[in-house]
Amino acid sequence: MAAPILLYDGTCGLCDKSVKWILAHERDHELKFAALQGETAAELRVRYPQIPTVLSTMVLVEDGAVRLRSKGVLYSAKHLRAPWRWLYGLRWLPAIVLDLGYRFVASIRYRVWGTIDPACQLPSPETRARFLP
Repeated sequence: MAAPILLYDGTCGLCDKSVKWILAHERDHELKFAALQGETAAELRVRYPQIPTVLSTMVLVEDGAVRLRSKGVLYSAKHLRAPWRWLYGLRWLPAIVLDLGYRFVASIRYRVWGTIDPACQLPSPETRARFLP
């Protein structure tokens, strides 16, 4: 797959808000999106076995590399407009440190942001083609 793909938990309220935020702040409109529960993620897991089946991880698949949790978020930032794009510079920080905060937020995300029904989420016509099954 040529385009970078951001995999996210399709039922997580925080993940849903994050994807909408990325769409509103992106610079290059290159990212594609797919739920970790979907067909695209299942197909990618065959090629990239390091993609977890647990839903608490945001995953960026780009240029043959798989980036998990905080690294997935930071590497996704290069597709955003400034000043958000500058977060990409933090990718050199150790994942073990960054993932402490990431894992904490992931552990409380359902309690704080709730869940959504993915069947009820319809992307706008201009972004619909960027959402993969």
